[in-house]
Amino acid sequence: MLDHVIRGATVVDGTGAPAFVADVGIRDGRVAAVGTVTEESRTAEDAAGLVLAPGFVDPHTHYDAQLFWDPYATPSLNHGVTTVAGGNCGFTLAPLNPARPADADYTRRMMSKVEGMSLVALEEGAPWNWHTFGEYLDALEGRIAVNAGFMVGHCALRRHVMGPDAVGGRPTPGQLEDMLRLLHEAMDAGAWGLSTTQSSTHSDGDGEPVASRHARPAELLALSKAVGEHEGTQIEAIVAGCLDQFSDAEIDLFVEMSAAAGRPLNWNVLTIDAAVPERVPRQLEASERARKAGGRVVALTMPILTPMNMSLGTFCALNLIPGWGPVLALPVPERIAKLRDPDVRAEMLRRADSKEAGVFRRLADFGRYVIGDTYSAANEGLTGRVVRDIAAERGQEPFACLVEICAHDDLRTVLWPMPTDNDPGSWALRAETWQHQDVLLGGSDAGAHLDRMCGAPYTTRFLGDCLRGRKLATLEQAVRMLTDDPAQLFGLRERGRIEVGFHADLVLFDPERIDAGKATLVHDLPGDSPRLDSKAIGVTAVWVNGVEAIRQDTVTGAVPGKVLRSGRDTRTVNTR
Repeated sequence: MLDHVIRGATVVDGTGAPAFVADVGIRDGRVAAVGTVTEESRTAEDAAGLVLAPGFVDPHTHYDAQLFWDPYATPSLNHGVTTVAGGNCGFTLAPLNPARPADADYTRRMMSKVEGMSLVALEEGAPWNWHTFGEYLDALEGRIAVNAGFMVGHCALRRHVMGPDAVGGRPTPGQLEDMLRLLHEAMDAGAWGLSTTQSSTHSDGDGEPVASRHARPAELLALSKAVGEHEGTQIEAIVAGCLDQFSDAEIDLFVEMSAAAGRPLNWNVLTIDAAVPERVPRQLEASERARKAGGRVVALTMPILTPMNMSLGTFCALNLIPGWGPVLALPVPERIAKLRDPDVRAEMLRRADSKEAGVFRRLADFGRYVIGDTYSAANEGLTGRVVRDIAAERGQEPFACLVEICAHDDLRTVLWPMPTDNDPGSWALRAETWQHQDVLLGGSDAGAHLDRMCGAPYTTRFLGDCLRGRKLATLEQAVRMLTDDPAQLFGLRERGRIEVGFHADLVLFDPERIDAGKATLVHDLPGDSPRLDSKAIGVTAVWVNGVEAIRQDTVTGAVPGKVLRSGRDTRTVNTR
């Protein structure tokens, strides 16, 4: 007897093949039948007019901590994501050195700063009862509603072995051997591979460059070679050029790391903008060179424009503009005084428009900002208005106008920058770039930057755009890009397609309605901390390993997810 039958759905199986109408039967967590199903089942539902697709795979998340207080990985699961890849950017919660209990506090403060996670939520929401990477994975086993796999972070490896010297120091030969031993142990326990960062935007809770930024190429290549000694592993890496354009040295590093491992290396995020036509070919040069050297370098890119919640009062992307960090780190009264100084503003604008600002240059068009929540009588009626219009009415330069609005709210004003790359040329370039063999959709950062951005709903928003909006891809192509493509990159065993014998990770949705709601601020984290959330529209149900986890945008309470471990749940994706 089957456990459940979904009858008469329009099946989009993840391969890119044309959709077809069929029944799909589920038994013991797997797809047991596709076609006309006559076998008896415990339950069944009519899905006529609805689309049944494989569960979506998000290749870049930071749910490492959130899964402890939110086993449903909301809102990703609501939007059809059934498998998440975590442990990215060099940051993981394990391993922790048992001889230094204070390392857990350092890790929490680092994650709060570099990934925008609530420190209170990190302190109160996770048990922190592990030391090894395997113990961390075991702590999640049997208590999550999504499938989750994790890289092991370079920063954690360095901290475990080198202690405070991990920041600023170089490992001795013995310390490098200890790091390699820890990495091997983590992959033996199921880590998907290594993640690392050399990005200039990544600083720890003390404001210092994170540990992996101090690693030289020889260290990174030794760790990469170790990755290649385990089945079903990968590399994920970030460098400064990911945000704009790679240097020659960065391309060399990516190519050498991937070739040394014989494994794919993925990075994020490829920003596509028709106003900077040279960026895409430059960034994909790393992929072209890697293939010639026996490696593979894959760029992640988002198929939507993710709204960014900005503020002059709290840490956000504005702090990452060269020269802005010191000003925006001042106590609020001093910050306001500095921002009101015309000379200071002029210098900030100059730095924001300089070549060194890279992709952050597009944040400096302050006339295109929309005013969000305000908190003072002086700003009443400004919510929803564009700064350019307000500045014109007041006879002010846009940045000066924005500063005055924010100063009235003691810098609490919420700001929404309108994207500069929402033009037809940029969307046409995106559609073209998505066809490249080494470009993968993803990079949501779900689980991070919780009160500043909400990338998790990219799946439903993209599908809605393909069905009823720009129609840059067919439904079948879009589903393949969200399911089988990432499953193939990570070597996921029997996931990513609707096929007999595959795990029954499924999403049922209404093609006439599928979309994501507006991002809204909610206070549902431990300690009443805020985050942005987005409702799923048109998603009827989501199954994980054959168990219904979402019905009409509401979690069912079931926790059928699996911790996906390298080798057992992933196969090797060779690059040679």
